[in-house]
Amino acid sequence: MGLLEQCEELFKTSNLYEVLSVCKEASDSEIRRGYYKVSLQVHPDRAPGDELATTKFQVLGKVYAVLADKDQRAVYDEQGIVDEESDSLDQDRNWEEHWRRLFPTITLQDILNYEKQYKGSDEEVEDLKRLYLQHEGDMDRIMESALCCTSEDEPRVRDVLQQAIDAEEVPAYQAFTHESVKKKNNRKRKAEKERKEAEEMQKEMGLNSEDSLVAMIKQRQKSKESGFNSLISDLEAKYCKKPSAGKKGKKK
Repeated sequence: MGLLEQCEELFKTSNLYEVLSVCKEASDSEIRRGYYKVSLQVHPDRAPGDELATTKFQVLGKVYAVLADKDQRAVYDEQGIVDEESDSLDQDRNWEEHWRRLFPTITLQDILNYEKQYKGSDEEVEDLKRLYLQHEGDMDRIMESALCCTSEDEPRVRDVLQQAIDAEEVPAYQAFTHESVKKKNNRKRKAEKERKEAEEMQKEMGLNSEDSLVAMIKQRQKSKESGFNSLISDLEAKYCKKPSAGKKGKKK
């Protein structure tokens, strides 16, 4: 299956720009940022219940590889095809390692600063409206996908989306406007269960101080786990709830 077909199957669109949630005129830095943000939402550690998480992450790497290459992007823009035999789309490429090389190590302070700047920003509003449209008002999926959001942020998220509906910036999906009390309560119970599990894990590790997160990070570093079981994954999971001739893919 070609890259465009994989995108259609996994992300419901064969448009590479839409996969990264950027416009066709996006700059290199905007494409890089789009890749980073979407990859955070689908990488295996952040989506343990998604059997396709690894495949999605690999496909995202290929999408970025095409759009980050000047020549390949030009061919895609002009003809709607990708070079499936390009070295950058090598099936055996280690996409996790590639991702690590692209993005610098993130510190705790980096995440805290980003969260502070992101919440309430125009960028967050646009991201929430995009998620609202993508998931057709399903708050379960919106809250699962929204960056830097916990269950405590739900009232704020709802207010943002309701304002967008009132301003006729997005349609009034019934799934949002008429969500059942049962569905809301199920989501709240799930969040409470996850919170308690996190607290129990901290107690088992003997972490009772205000610096428990830092202690957890140090503990994970000592374990010398590889791949995505690393410092950056801990921080992102906590606070961020990035043509040669050959066989051509099908037109978009």
